[in-house]
Amino acid sequence: MSLLAVGWLIVSVLGIVALLRVVAWDWIEPLIVLDALTLVVYLPAWVVAIGAVIARRWWLAAGATVIVVTQLAFITPEFLAAVPVPGWTRHAPVIRVFDANIDKSPQFEVGYRRAIEQDRPDLVTLEEFTPPALQSMMASGLLARFPYTCAAPSSGAAGFLIASRLRLSDCRVRTVLWDHQSVPYMVNATLWSPGGPLAVRVVHTLAPFPAYWREWSAALAAVDRSVGAGGDSRMLVVGDFNATWDNSGFVALLHRGLTDGAAARGGASDMTWPNGAVVPPFVRIDHVLTGARLAVTKIASEPGFGSDHRYLVATVAIRA
Repeated sequence: MSLLAVGWLIVSVLGIVALLRVVAWDWIEPLIVLDALTLVVYLPAWVVAIGAVIARRWWLAAGATVIVVTQLAFITPEFLAAVPVPGWTRHAPVIRVFDANIDKSPQFEVGYRRAIEQDRPDLVTLEEFTPPALQSMMASGLLARFPYTCAAPSSGAAGFLIASRLRLSDCRVRTVLWDHQSVPYMVNATLWSPGGPLAVRVVHTLAPFPAYWREWSAALAAVDRSVGAGGDSRMLVVGDFNATWDNSGFVALLHRGLTDGAAARGGASDMTWPNGAVVPPFVRIDHVLTGARLAVTKIASEPGFGSDHRYLVATVAIRA
C-alpha cells in the first residue's frame, strides 16, 4: 500500500470517528473510548497534513486539515475554561482535599501515607479501596488523624473511603444495577466545613470497556441526576470518573453548573492516567468539580503509589 493510500485511509477513518462524535456521541463502547481520547486519537491527521503539504498532495492536505480543525474544535472548550481565581477566595475559609484511586491495592502504600502526612489534607477521598487497605491504614495510625470516616471497602474496584478532620454526616453509598447486581458508583456525605455544610460526592465509574460500558453510562447518568436533584451550590464532586471533557456524560455535569477545578486553574493538560511509569499520562479522568459557591484555588496531580492513576491534591475555597 502506498503512502498516499495510507494517508487517505487515516483521513477517512478519523473522519468517520469525528462524524460519529457529532451524530452518535458515546453511543456504544468503542465510541466512548475514542471520544475520551480525543486529545490523542486525531494526532495521525497532523502527521498526514504535514506530509501531504511537503509532498504537494493538496487534496489530501485539505482533508487532513479538516480533521485537525475538527479536533481543535472538540478540545478548545476545555483549554479555554481557564479563568482567574475569584477575588472572594482571598478571604474565604478553605479545605484541602486529597483524592486517589489506589487501584485495588492489598495494602495502603507507604507513599500515600507519607504524602497525606506531608500535605495535611482536611478531606481524604479514595477509590478502589479494599478491606486490606483499610486494615493497613488503621494499623499505621493514619486514620486516627481523621476522626470522621465513611468507609465502604470492596475486594473489587467498587470500594470507597472518605476520611475527614471535619465532621461528616449523612454518609450513603449509591449503586446502579449492572449484570443483575447492585454496583456502588458514588458515596454521598455532608461535610461540616468552616464555611458551612458541603454536599460531597465521591465518584468512581468502572472503566468503559466492553464488559462495563453500560454500567459506566448508567453511573454517569446517575451522578448527573444526583447533582441536578441536589441543586446545591455548595457541592464538591471528586473522584475517578473514567471520563473526560470529550464524553457526553461528563459534559452534562458541567452543564449542571459544576466547575472543573483543574481546567479553571489552567491545568487542562495535567493528565492523571496512566501513572507514567512506562507510558506518560495522556488522559485526564480524575477530577475535582465544584458548585457555584466553591472554587478550587490550587490543584495538582502527583505520581501515585502502586496505582495506575496519579493522585490529586486541591485547595477549595468556600464562599460564605
